[in-house]
Amino acid sequence: MEASSGLVAGSYRRNELVRIRHESDGGSKPLKNMDREICQICGDHAGLTETGDLFVACNECAFPVCRPCYEYERKDGTQCCPHCKTRYRRLRGSPRVEGDEDEDDVDDIENEFGYAQGGANKPRRREEFSSSSRHDSQPIPLLTHGHGVSGEIRTPDTQSVRTTSGPLGPGDRNAISSPYIDPRQPVPVRIVDPSKDLNSYGLGNVDWKERVEGWKLKQEKNMLQMTGKYHEGKGGEIEGTGSNGEELQMADDSRLPMSRIVPIPPSHLTPYRVVIILRLIILGFFLQYRTTHPVKDAYPLWLTSVICEIWFAFSWLLDQFPKWYPINRETYLDRLAIRYDREGEPSQLTPVDVFVSTVDPLKEPPLVTANTVLSILAVDYPVDKVACYVSDDGAAMLTFESLSETAEFAKKWVPFCKKFSIEPRAPEFYFQQKIDYLKDKIQPSFVKERRAMKREYEEFKVRINALVAKAQKIPEEGWTMQDGTPWPGNNTRDHPGMIQVFLGHSGGLDTDGNELPRLIYVSREKRPGFQHHKKAGAMNALIRVSAVLTNGAYLLNVDCDHYFNNSKAIKEAMCFLMDPAYGKKCCYVQFPQRFDGIDLHDRYANRNIVFFDINLKGLDGIQGPVYVGTGCCFNRQALYGYDPVLTEEDLQPNIIVKSCCGSRKKGKNSKKYSYDQKRRGISRSDSNAPLFNMDDIDEGFEGYDDDRSILMSQKSVEKRFGQSPVFIAATFMEQGGIPPTTNPATLLKEAIHVISCGYEDKTEWGKEIGWIYGSVTEDILTGFKMHARGWMSIYCNPPRPAFKGSAPINLSDRLNQVLRWALGSIEILLSRHCPIWYGYTGRLRLLERLAYINTIVYPITALPLIAYCILPAFCLITDKFIIPEISNYASIWFILLFISIAVTGILELRWSGVSIEDWWRNEQFWVIGGTSAHLFAVFQGLLKVLAGIDTNFTVTSKASDEDGDFAELYIFKWTALLIPPTTVLVVNMIGIVAGVSYAINSGYQSWGPLFGKLFFALWVIAHLYPFLKGLLGRQNRTPTIVIVWSVLLASIFSLLWVRINPFVSVTPAANPNAVPGGVF
Repeated sequence: MEASSGLVAGSYRRNELVRIRHESDGGSKPLKNMDREICQICGDHAGLTETGDLFVACNECAFPVCRPCYEYERKDGTQCCPHCKTRYRRLRGSPRVEGDEDEDDVDDIENEFGYAQGGANKPRRREEFSSSSRHDSQPIPLLTHGHGVSGEIRTPDTQSVRTTSGPLGPGDRNAISSPYIDPRQPVPVRIVDPSKDLNSYGLGNVDWKERVEGWKLKQEKNMLQMTGKYHEGKGGEIEGTGSNGEELQMADDSRLPMSRIVPIPPSHLTPYRVVIILRLIILGFFLQYRTTHPVKDAYPLWLTSVICEIWFAFSWLLDQFPKWYPINRETYLDRLAIRYDREGEPSQLTPVDVFVSTVDPLKEPPLVTANTVLSILAVDYPVDKVACYVSDDGAAMLTFESLSETAEFAKKWVPFCKKFSIEPRAPEFYFQQKIDYLKDKIQPSFVKERRAMKREYEEFKVRINALVAKAQKIPEEGWTMQDGTPWPGNNTRDHPGMIQVFLGHSGGLDTDGNELPRLIYVSREKRPGFQHHKKAGAMNALIRVSAVLTNGAYLLNVDCDHYFNNSKAIKEAMCFLMDPAYGKKCCYVQFPQRFDGIDLHDRYANRNIVFFDINLKGLDGIQGPVYVGTGCCFNRQALYGYDPVLTEEDLQPNIIVKSCCGSRKKGKNSKKYSYDQKRRGISRSDSNAPLFNMDDIDEGFEGYDDDRSILMSQKSVEKRFGQSPVFIAATFMEQGGIPPTTNPATLLKEAIHVISCGYEDKTEWGKEIGWIYGSVTEDILTGFKMHARGWMSIYCNPPRPAFKGSAPINLSDRLNQVLRWALGSIEILLSRHCPIWYGYTGRLRLLERLAYINTIVYPITALPLIAYCILPAFCLITDKFIIPEISNYASIWFILLFISIAVTGILELRWSGVSIEDWWRNEQFWVIGGTSAHLFAVFQGLLKVLAGIDTNFTVTSKASDEDGDFAELYIFKWTALLIPPTTVLVVNMIGIVAGVSYAINSGYQSWGPLFGKLFFALWVIAHLYPFLKGLLGRQNRTPTIVIVWSVLLASIFSLLWVRINPFVSVTPAANPNAVPGGVF
């Protein structure tokens, strides 16, 4: 599909397909007309044949290539036409190369060198040969597993091999005579006239014979590389080559793993595990004492506290034991390059499709989305193997127009990034860096070009801001495009599917003439009466449309506000996904989320450091981290619902299952299970073979008359994936890619088909394949289904953060974000996919299951937490306590429990590297979120599941900080989530005042019990202190409604206490045992 196709809109159900030409489209203007007489590689004349006809290299497409470029492609290139990827046939007069013996043409060995006419002495642009073969093609397998031999044969006379002038032909027009020979330049084709004496070319002298012998040794060495029979170099030179063993060392590096596990030092991990076991024992004795020693005069308070403590202990177990095997990982990008991306050779890295999702451009500013897209287009990855898909689920013309402007600016921004290797490659954040931008920059033109690029970006921002200002007021007749065509998405709830390729192979060249990655705009069809499943439905539409248009083997999804902070992020993921040891069983590589624009002290724990640097590292040592919704690179086969290719070691039960349940017994079922695994492994091991053999459909299989689980009929395939033959064919291509003979018109029609609103009807989309439906936190469900099938995931945390995004730093937006996450967990808890009872027939490991259970039950902790936070106030007001008078023996367990909690936290911070401030902020916000967002999520989830009352999905605003540093931190927005924690604060403050007043009037004997009550009350206030600062704001003002509700509830509790135990003196006659005194 080409960029010049324009906007394509249509509806499959209505049999509509319209192609709209848009004047502002980046790809609508052809850059140049192809001249059949000009070589499209070097720019020279294509030349003539011996008969005087125009030289044609490819008989399939007649792509204009001159004879020298044709000879170079056959000898040292891919041997394929750069346009149609058809293998070049040997033309009359061409030297033979490997593979020509398969051709059944007439042998003309006597004329093999006789083509002096027609461009034999044609000069060539040597520097362009290296890029002529950078096309999406499958190179012919070589002896070295597809990798050519690096380096050249070193000879004493270097200029005899690489000359710029001499008897072999005229020199390069752009070359400068210099004794320095650039080893990166390809060796020119050696043209020999057989009518001349071969000695004049050096073919008969001693130097030539030495080079021939060196070439033979080199070929023998390549054979050794293929079979793996290497000899370790001893530091001396290899005879006849002068290579000093460098190529053998490179071959050894290509076999090394591309990543490694960095274990936590035992000196850090062993004490941590010991303390966990001791804490578990102490916790058991503590709970035994608490349950067997009730407080009779405060039985309701004691019972409430014991129930809360038992739940807290259960929650701690779910959270603690999945962190039993924490690990670190590191990658080796140099080994990835040696194996798949050698310089001067066609890259063999796997294509990747990048998804960017956006909904409302007024809440998600187009400038933020544009920066994310620009960072993707400038990523350090082969441009022909990257495609960026932007999903506009709001069908906003503002998003479409801003993306068009982004495509034009990318033609200037991308070459600037790659020329000077800048980081990050999102212009807004690059120009905002308060660092020395001249560090490590050595090119004199950098300062001048940087200033010019900054000016270009400022003009780009002005154009985007103008579009945003124009979009504030929607015309009554709706939006119209520049050619007068009405915008198809004027009705956001009833519009056809839309696809626009802004950058592609036939219109996506930057200012330097280099190709850019594809940039594709997608807006799926929406009609009334259909369930669209919000973000999960949009992501599934992107899976299908990308499979039809580009079909990258891997998918990487980011939110519109998460830009590439590390241009090598995709290569970091490929170190795992393309590794022979991990690739076949790894469903995704999850990167941590890092954020910009957060206040220095991270008041509301927006960074989630504890979760990303402690919890996910712990899961990485079990079966892998959970999917967190963004910054994740997927294996497309895992999203299709296929099972992984597991080894026998992977199929063994883990050590906990072995110790608890014993090893798996072998029997009839296990034999069939192993056979299925073996057959699945065979079908998945061949990258070119389909996952299902369509020749075996409905024919049965020997020995399995009743069980056809390994066969899939055409009907069942359509029921699983939908009725699109192009998409179904793409699912069978494990290594990705689309057939080269595919008709672009067919792709357009199928692309519109697969994003139609009724495509998923009666299929398994959202149930077993793709992003799973049923929760607003579709990320948890999607990752859980993959892990339940036996896939493993990888946690990749490179030294330079891969992605950075923006987070809501004001209190109200932060609580609404946490509410959405907690509500999704409750929805999963009450669904059939609940980890408590789902997936026991799969291969989900026990500790991984505990982590998923903890992920969905944590909102329920809000109920005991808010009760436990109110207990100190009740104890102070009623002069009761939840703990009876304890003996010295019992006090030991209380002291040991507090010590074990503190030591566990300290050792956890030690092996993880998390600061104590981040840990404390996480503890504080656990209480803030538990007493507000989590509490509301529990009730909203119950209403949604039991009563069918749905809740709206609120997109978190991503606003820029224009009013000063962290101005958004002090913005106050009213929400009902603020009422419960405010009430808890006020009640505890009243309780402290009441308790101290009672102690003052009761004498010194009452101060001892008061300290325990004050400790718990102050513990609650200390955890809610960031919330209190958020309420006061910068001007120390609080909205009236918050004060009214809080004072009202606090007064109710206070009056209730006054009614029960008023501050008045009682007479001895009324109560002989009363102590004289009181407040008044």
